[in-house]
Amino acid sequence: MAGKRRKPTLTSEESGAKKSKPSETMWSSSSGTGRKRSQGNSRSVAKSSLNEASITSMFDSLAEEDNPYVVSMEGITNLCESLEIDPMEDIRILVLLWKMGANAQPGHINKDEWMKGCIQLKADSIAKLKKLMPGLDVGFLERSEFKDFFKFCFQFNRQGTHRTLDKELVIDLLRLVLKNQIPADRLSSYCTFLEGVTETASQKITLDQWTSFLDFSYEYESIDDYDEENSAWPILIDDYVDYMKSSN
Repeated sequence: MAGKRRKPTLTSEESGAKKSKPSETMWSSSSGTGRKRSQGNSRSVAKSSLNEASITSMFDSLAEEDNPYVVSMEGITNLCESLEIDPMEDIRILVLLWKMGANAQPGHINKDEWMKGCIQLKADSIAKLKKLMPGLDVGFLERSEFKDFFKFCFQFNRQGTHRTLDKELVIDLLRLVLKNQIPADRLSSYCTFLEGVTETASQKITLDQWTSFLDFSYEYESIDDYDEENSAWPILIDDYVDYMKSSN
């Protein structure tokens, strides 16, 4: 279960890097001197119209007492309360953190990320962050964007320097993040499969196993189309296919 066969053209990171394109939104960056100058001027205007002191004040109210440079999960939970969303059920908090670029440390957003994120989102108050909520539904993301967000969800939920997630956490995250993104029966059967896995090596899920399930779901609408002999997916995917075929 721990080993896997490699498929160079379908690794999650390479796939995302080759297929994704810059989003034509607040996160986009394009080549061309004229375009860059225009974007730079727009950012300057947006920045000047925002109250940076208010952005700082928002961060300070959420930051840890013993480390005022970071907001931990406790502060993020408090932010959710202010935004009137459920941190355990509402995926939009993860979308918000992803858009803010909370990548430096799992389970945290630091002051630089917060400041840059709020400026890019043009939000210098809780009221403005609230107004963003309807647009943070994952249904608005293109497939390449969602794949990047899906990878973020794994990375953000890691503990410290650990490179894997506990299987139980993965199951909960899959149900939250992939709801309405892949067929419901595929999501349900995969979670049931993971719940029944008893091998020690599969109690921890790697990033590659995490992203491969989404890629697999995109590529194979039907399990019957899966060719295990000529595939190069992680062993966990092979085991899931065997589980599904034996269940039918």
